[in-house]
Amino acid sequence: MDDMKRWIPFIKSDPHVAVVRLQGTIAASSRSLNDRGLTDSIEKAFRSNPAAVALEISSPGGSPVQSSLIAARIRRLAEEKDIPVYAFVEDVAASGGYWLATAADEIWVDRGSIVGSIGVISAGFGLTGTLEKIGAERRVYTAGKSKSMLDPFQAEKPADVKRLKGLLEDMHEFFKDHVNARRAGKLADQDLFTGDIWVGEKSIEVGLADHVGHLVPTMKDRFGDKVKLRRFGQKKSFMSRFGMQIVDDTVAGIEERAAYARFGL
Repeated sequence: MDDMKRWIPFIKSDPHVAVVRLQGTIAASSRSLNDRGLTDSIEKAFRSNPAAVALEISSPGGSPVQSSLIAARIRRLAEEKDIPVYAFVEDVAASGGYWLATAADEIWVDRGSIVGSIGVISAGFGLTGTLEKIGAERRVYTAGKSKSMLDPFQAEKPADVKRLKGLLEDMHEFFKDHVNARRAGKLADQDLFTGDIWVGEKSIEVGLADHVGHLVPTMKDRFGDKVKLRRFGQKKSFMSRFGMQIVDDTVAGIEERAAYARFGL
């Protein structure tokens, strides 16, 4: 029907904005935000002939690869179809969550939104001596000197730590290049890539966001009071639809709670 209206000029309808919600941690797991799970909803949003696509974002971040894939898909479709993209940050757009926000042409925040954390983190535990205390022996055989790098059951090796920090720096540079490209001419002179965060209007002052505002009133201001919102959500996996993913969801839920807790949420 949308295609028909496009080609028949005397059939008029109110404009609509396609809304894609991006909430939660970003990871390849089915419960999290990921490119595969969002492909269908993002592509349908752009195919619906909208006046604009709006991204509702509340994410503490996660996988840099999935963040990059999702943002790249949004930009590719926006440019192919010449459709503006607007991001509306709710609680948080940090790290990979901010990467998603930069897929938009303009970014709105609430006065209490947390924005930034442009950095890369790797965390784990050292369990050296744990197995010996319970009388267990761990046997590891590898081909390749780096295959057991940072094994939590072995003492940390300076060479392994140096290698990991090098990898993190490479990913950080990729992140910085992306933000500089998407926010060109808007960023403040101060170093914004330390992993620091800003709240609401402060994020606008440093150039990470553009406006304070909320989805519905902003879209009405842009497209008129009769504008409609059409929502497109992440597709659930077969397993999750039938309640067969309890363990995965429980673990993912704990990880997500921990990620939000880093920002006091």
